[in-house]
Amino acid sequence: MDVAGNGGGLAINNKQRAMLPNKSRGEFIRNQRKDSEGLSESPDLEFDYADTDKWTAELSELYSYTEGPEFMLNRKCFEEEFRTHVPEKKWTELDLAQHRAHAMRLLDGLEVIRREKRLNVARAVLYMAQGTFAECSCEAEVQHWMRYNIFLLLDVGTFSALVELLNMEIDNSAACSSAARKPAISLADSTDLRVLLNIMYLIVETVQQEDPADRPEWRAIRDTFKAELGSPLYNNEPISVMLFGMVTKFSTGHAPHFPMKKVLLLLWKSILFTLGGFEQLQNIKVGRREELGLPPLPEDSIRQQKRARREHKSLTKQDNLDAFNEKDPYKSGTRSCLHPYPTLHQRGCPSPRACLGPPKEKDIENFLESSRSKFIGYTLGNDTDTIVGLPRPIHESIRTLKQHKYVSIAEIQISKEDEFQKTPLSGGEEEVEMSATELLYQGILPSLPQYMIALLKILLAAAPTSKAKTDSINILADVLPEEMPTTVLQSMKLGVDVNRHKEIIVKAISAVLLLLLKHFKLNHIYQFEYMAQHLVFANCIPLILKFFNQNIMSYITAKNSISVLDYPHCVVHELPELTAESLEAGDTNQFCWRNLFSCINLLRILNKLTKWKHSRTMMLVVFKSAPILKRALKVKQAMMQLYVLKLLKVQTKYLGRQWRKSNMKTMSAIYQKVRHRLNDDWAYGNDLDARPWDFQAEECALRANIERFNSRRYDNSQSNPDFLPVDNCLQSVLGQRVELPEDFQMNYDLWLEREVFSKPISWEELLQ
Repeated sequence: MDVAGNGGGLAINNKQRAMLPNKSRGEFIRNQRKDSEGLSESPDLEFDYADTDKWTAELSELYSYTEGPEFMLNRKCFEEEFRTHVPEKKWTELDLAQHRAHAMRLLDGLEVIRREKRLNVARAVLYMAQGTFAECSCEAEVQHWMRYNIFLLLDVGTFSALVELLNMEIDNSAACSSAARKPAISLADSTDLRVLLNIMYLIVETVQQEDPADRPEWRAIRDTFKAELGSPLYNNEPISVMLFGMVTKFSTGHAPHFPMKKVLLLLWKSILFTLGGFEQLQNIKVGRREELGLPPLPEDSIRQQKRARREHKSLTKQDNLDAFNEKDPYKSGTRSCLHPYPTLHQRGCPSPRACLGPPKEKDIENFLESSRSKFIGYTLGNDTDTIVGLPRPIHESIRTLKQHKYVSIAEIQISKEDEFQKTPLSGGEEEVEMSATELLYQGILPSLPQYMIALLKILLAAAPTSKAKTDSINILADVLPEEMPTTVLQSMKLGVDVNRHKEIIVKAISAVLLLLLKHFKLNHIYQFEYMAQHLVFANCIPLILKFFNQNIMSYITAKNSISVLDYPHCVVHELPELTAESLEAGDTNQFCWRNLFSCINLLRILNKLTKWKHSRTMMLVVFKSAPILKRALKVKQAMMQLYVLKLLKVQTKYLGRQWRKSNMKTMSAIYQKVRHRLNDDWAYGNDLDARPWDFQAEECALRANIERFNSRRYDNSQSNPDFLPVDNCLQSVLGQRVELPEDFQMNYDLWLEREVFSKPISWEELLQ
């Protein structure tokens, strides 16, 4: 068993435990119990969950600290090119026409045949995208020129040229085979790819940032670019599909030199820009429910948390688990003026109804079935209308449940799909809206299982709990320098860089998976189920639990950054001399934003995979997730605790009475913080669906439904032959040209002799 200590694990087996003196053994058990109870003096974290971090933070994470010297190299390439055409002026002194003319010259330079010349021009373009920082005096000025230059580059058509060059580099088999043969891969092996990906990332990241001060023509460019990025204009596929291909090629070992961090960051930002973030998702969901005539949604957890922060600044301590347990309004003298459900208001909910989960059709069925078997002794299956013979209180209960019944978009999509499957001819053609999500799903559908496996392999390699193995993939190709460090200071800097690199990879993968799951679920439930099922088959559930099986507080408060080396600070200010103290100091933040963001994303993914799936909930129980998740409650952040408690809630009924007795504090927190359905018996094993013998059948039935959906909607080649039109005209059938294989043509005489001449023909039968 691993017990989280100061950043590491302490493995104690039975033999070692017996060697401990009694006093030490007692202390060890007490410390272990304290650790599992989630009691720690960690501070409350003032963290606002969002699609991304601040713009400057997102820009700085693109570059590893090892790439520092390349900033000056990019500047040199730009100035050499610029001085040949404009010898006396600075870039910031030119007008728009001159800027445009030089951008066009650079675009022409990207098409030259010589690789060295092409790389120098690409570096010059990258320097423009980085904000021509040598002529700027502060970070705000760099950001201003970045935005101006990037819209200029986009306007002249640079992105299409970059996509073509990236395709060339992906297909460069010589570079792939040479990297595969090398014992150690470094930054030098991916120079061309890194320059191209840097420019593309800066363009996508900058354009997606909306600014009220933007010119009207910039807004038009932004809208056009967003549409192009999500449609199959580049290489007949969305840009995200091409990047998924790079991820798969890297994870299989065919292209070990690919700079995977940059690929994943660009993939994440492309999906975020084309499909939309959490705010857009909520708006799409509201609009979709209106179209289907469904009642409006209660407030989602992200908006709820933000509004609670605005309205209850004085109650910030109530955001954490311990404060929830310590506050008891009934002990104070103000009981009469409090709502009977005080914790609902502490969470920032407008009313109890908004925080009480509405019942589903299945809940009403289960309630009726149990009532019928109890009072009458018979059951009627899927009948929710017949209430003859049941007592009057049951009638009232049924009416209340139906009055607050929640119908999801997914249920309507499933019922429509069932209709299409039942009536393939009379059901008519399905109208599929070609949204960016639909286009992306069609693009990744043929290879989606491989993409999911590739992402999870890289996530496993980047997880801090992973042990270094010889057969695992090398994700440090774009951070390790050509010459390894020779001094202690250089080694410390590289160590920080490597840890930061891994954290950024985890952040990007977790964000990509969560965004795809949420968008696919809204677009069509079976698209979501297809992706979720392949994540489960690729062992995503144990992988996330393995990620959390560490000292999660140490991970969230890790200081793996050197602020003076972050872009754009490092290109505007003079770099101080680095010392061991300045490296260890890091930033002054209470926590690491990206690590807390990654943890919440992974918990949300785990929730999405296991919600309403009893077979997957049992996987949480089998993999002993309860103690791992309880340790994560040490992090005093409302949203993270909410998703941990949700995961504990779904498996509580399987953990047994003894676990519930010894974890009453956690049980109370679940009652207080997690939404419940009207007839929710989550804490006891009375659920009709909780039958272990149905688990495999449940997953198989889901898989069959997904396959039927995919083949009906996307597989045109596998049409049912019974429904194809038949040609009955003898002349048209005989007049068709049939392509005969070459070996048949060579042996045609032999075939005639054997099949025609040597067999007697009964002309009477043939003519009849």
